[in-house]
Amino acid sequence: MDDKPFLPLELGLLGALALLWGSSYILTKVALAEIPPLTLIAARVTIAALFLLCLCSFRKLRLPSDAGTWGRFLVQAFFNSIGAWTLLAWGQQFIGSGLASVLNSTAPIFIFFITLLFTRHERTGLARLGGALLGLMGVVLIVGLDALDGLGQGILGQLAAIGGALLYAGAAIYGRRFAGVPAPVTAAGTMLWATAVLVPLACLVDRPWELQPPAEALGAALALGLFCTGTALILYFRLVRTLGSMGVASQAYLRAGVGVCLGMAILGEELTLSTGLGILAAMIGVALINLPARPTVQPAPNLSTSASKPLL
Repeated sequence: MDDKPFLPLELGLLGALALLWGSSYILTKVALAEIPPLTLIAARVTIAALFLLCLCSFRKLRLPSDAGTWGRFLVQAFFNSIGAWTLLAWGQQFIGSGLASVLNSTAPIFIFFITLLFTRHERTGLARLGGALLGLMGVVLIVGLDALDGLGQGILGQLAAIGGALLYAGAAIYGRRFAGVPAPVTAAGTMLWATAVLVPLACLVDRPWELQPPAEALGAALALGLFCTGTALILYFRLVRTLGSMGVASQAYLRAGVGVCLGMAILGEELTLSTGLGILAAMIGVALINLPARPTVQPAPNLSTSASKPLL
């Protein structure tokens, strides 16, 4: 992570990331009415790749030339988009969207235990674990307890949603490897790989050249690529450096609240007590996860010992 990031700014950017990814659900719903899922994902990553390449060119940022970095971009692309998005989309054929959103919001919990048991790349503690669990409880309240009624049924779909969360956790942890690479370059590299993999698959499965989607669906796909993917990934890779893997993953809890707020603003939905408590719990959970670490107190020097030694 960067030294002493300005926490209010980073939390504001985390909220912006949650807004971008949270709004992707309604845009995806609009686009999927006319565009098959695989073609939509392929279009999303292609638009994002083109946007990010233009941004890199404008900012005079060069893409890496070594095979090692491009190999790491491929791994990151699998974790963050190719594998996670495809697995989640497949799983949602068998489970409701509410249950899928709850199960897919478990990434911070996976990150906590992977960090605690294996990588130890950043701090863990009861506050962070409590924040992860409280945030998940907030998502359950926002989505509604009825979403859990199907738990245990359609087990393959549920495992796919959890698998997507595990891949998201892997993406947040693996993303630390790009600390020395500008965020737009990392985002462009991963989206170029996603495009290279998903576009041929979409051509084989969907024959997209035969589609004639209306302007509304095309506009939704364009917004998904430019804002919910290209812009969002720049924020994502920045926040991996400043807030850490668990901190950036905590936006998963805010996405459900974003969906509710958009529903109120666009569809005129009402805010219930359960939903309000859920949003509050999610926000507190995110705050606990992103509490700054306490400064380490250095022991006082032994003056009697240090006085006898020469100063360097």
